[in-house]
Amino acid sequence: MSGKGSDRFNIVVLVIALSGLAVGIGLRVAGRIYLAEMFWVAGVITVLAALVLEIVRSLWRGEVGLDIVAALSMTAALVFGETLAAAVVALMYSGGTFLESFAEGRARREMRDLLARVPRTATRHRDGALDEVSLDAIVPGDLLLIRQGDVAPVDGTVESKRAVVDQSAMTGESMPVRLMRGQEVMSGSANAGEAFDLRASRRAAESTYAGIVHLVEEAQRSKAPMSRLADRYSILFLIVTVTLAAAAWWLTNDPIRAVAVLVVATPCPLILAVPIALVAGLSRAAHFGVLIKGAKPLEALARVRTLILDKTGTLTDGRPQIVSVSTYADLPPDEVLYLAAAADQASKHPMAQAIVASARARDMVLPVPTDIEEVPGEGVAARVDGRSVVVGGTDFVIRRIGAPQNPHQVSEAGSVLVAVAVERQLVGILVLADPLRAETATFLAGARLHGIGRILLATGDRRAVAQAVTDGLGLDAVRADLTPDQKVLLVLTERKHGPVMMVGDGVNDAPALAAADIGVAMGARGAAASAEAADVVLLVDDLGRLLSGLEVASRSRRIALESVVAGIGLAMAGMVAAALGYLTPVQGALLQEAIDFAVILNALRALRISPSVGTKNSTQPQVCPTPVSG
Repeated sequence: MSGKGSDRFNIVVLVIALSGLAVGIGLRVAGRIYLAEMFWVAGVITVLAALVLEIVRSLWRGEVGLDIVAALSMTAALVFGETLAAAVVALMYSGGTFLESFAEGRARREMRDLLARVPRTATRHRDGALDEVSLDAIVPGDLLLIRQGDVAPVDGTVESKRAVVDQSAMTGESMPVRLMRGQEVMSGSANAGEAFDLRASRRAAESTYAGIVHLVEEAQRSKAPMSRLADRYSILFLIVTVTLAAAAWWLTNDPIRAVAVLVVATPCPLILAVPIALVAGLSRAAHFGVLIKGAKPLEALARVRTLILDKTGTLTDGRPQIVSVSTYADLPPDEVLYLAAAADQASKHPMAQAIVASARARDMVLPVPTDIEEVPGEGVAARVDGRSVVVGGTDFVIRRIGAPQNPHQVSEAGSVLVAVAVERQLVGILVLADPLRAETATFLAGARLHGIGRILLATGDRRAVAQAVTDGLGLDAVRADLTPDQKVLLVLTERKHGPVMMVGDGVNDAPALAAADIGVAMGARGAAASAEAADVVLLVDDLGRLLSGLEVASRSRRIALESVVAGIGLAMAGMVAAALGYLTPVQGALLQEAIDFAVILNALRALRISPSVGTKNSTQPQVCPTPVSG
C-alpha cells in the first residue's frame, strides 16, 4: 500500500474506532446497554481485522512484532466481556498508528521538500531567442536563463556578471550566496536575485540535484540495525507479556487481570520510538546539507572511532589556485595573468582551467586565442591580441622559445610552476597550489571531540607532498603513494580499532568508501562513483558539515534509546500493577496510550537538534578576487 493510501486507511480505521466508542458511550448513558455493546464490538472488530491483516503481512516478511500483543488484548477483552476496554484499546491502537504515521511524515518533511523542488523544464538561449525545453534536452555548454525564483535545473557556472542564489534547501545556509562570473552553481539552488545566465556543465541526469533525489529515495527505504534489534526485543517482550498475563490469571483465577496486563502492553515504544527518532535524524541532517542514505548509516555514524581522509578534494579544495606571480620583464603581474589565461582557454587541463577561472574572477575579459597548438600535459602556444604566447611547464616553455633562460625558481612540495613567455621571451612564473580547506583544523579538532580516536591521511600523492600539506595537523598517521586497492587494505586493517569512516571525493576513493563502515563523499563536486559508493554525501564542499552529521546521528540515537528505555520501563511497571489488580483494563489502556504519546513526542525532539559545530562559519563561495602578488 502506498504512503498516501496507508495514511487514508489509518484515518478511516481511526474514525470507525472513535465513532464506535463515542456512540457506544452515548447509548450506555441513555441506558441502551445492548446497543452500546454492539457499537463497541463493531469498532473493535474493524480495528482487529486491519490489525490481523498487518500481522499476516509482517509474518510473510519474516517479522514478528508487538502487533500480536494488541490483537491478543482486544480478543481477550471481547472474550471476557470487557467490551468497553476492548473499544478503548482499539481506539488507542488506531490512534497510535495514525500518530506514528503523522510523526514519521513530520520527520520526513525536509526530504519531501527537497524532492518537491525538482524542476521540470528550463529556459534555454538558442539563436537569439528563448525556448522552454525539457531537462533531458539540456547538454553541457547550453546557455540557460535562470529567472528570479527559478531553481537551477543543472550544475553549471555563472555567465552573467554576478548572481545571488538561495542554497538553503540544499545546504541549510539561511543567507543567499553571491556568486561572480565563472563560479559554480549547484543544481537545486534557487535564484534569489535578478535573472542570470547559467552555462550548463552537466546533463540534468548527472547533476548534483538528480543524484540527491536518487539518494533521498534510497534513504527512505532503509531500516536501521537498531530497528531490527527492536524487532528482536519485541519477541522477548511478547513472551514476557504473555507469561505475566498467564501467571496473573493462574495465580488469582481472575482472567480480567490477564486482560489488563495485555492491554497495558499494547502497543510498545519499541515499535514507535526507534524509527521515528532515526527518520527525524535523517531529515535533520539533510537540513544541514548532510545526506545520510538511511537509518542504518545514521546509527553507524554515531559509533565511528577511526577516520581516514583522502587529500585532494577532501582535506584540500581540489582546485589549484594562483598563489603568486613572479615577473621577468616590464609586464605587470595582471597582464601576465591576462595573457596566460587567454591562451589557456584552449586547454582542458586542470591547471589551465584554474588560471582561466582566476582571471575571470578578476573580471578580466579574455580574447579568443588563435593559431593554437597544445602539447597535452605540457602546455599551450597561441596568439593573443596579435602576440605569440606560450604557457606551460617551465621545461616546455624554455624549449619552445629556444632560449637558455632559466627561472631559477624551485616549487615547494604541493605547488606547481607555470611559465609564461611572450614573443619568445620569458615574462613570468605563476605559482599554483591546492591549499588546505579553511575549515580543516577546526574539523579535525571537532572530530576528536566526537570520540574519534584515530585520524589518518590516505593519498595517492607523493609522501613529500602529503607531509607538507598535513604538517601541524596532528594526524595519527600519513599513508602516501597508495593505489585504490591499498586504500581498501588500510580501511580493513584499521577496523581493529573500531568502526571506520572514510572520506573521499574521487573515483579512486570509491572502493575504500564501499569497504568502510561509513563512507563519506564530498558530493557537491565529487565523482558520481564515490557518491554512489558512499553512505553519506556532503551536499556542500565543507568538511564542517560532517561534524553536524556526527552530532545529529549521535543525539538521534541517544533520543531513540532514551525513549525505548523510558517507555519499556513504564510499560513493565504498568503490567506489574495490572497483574496485582491495581489497574483495570480500561485504566491500563489509557496509561499505555499516555506512555506511547510521550514516547513519540520525545522521539520528535530529534527534529529540533541544532549542532553546536559544523554549521557556523561554513565555507562560502568567494566573491572578491584574490589579489595577485608581484
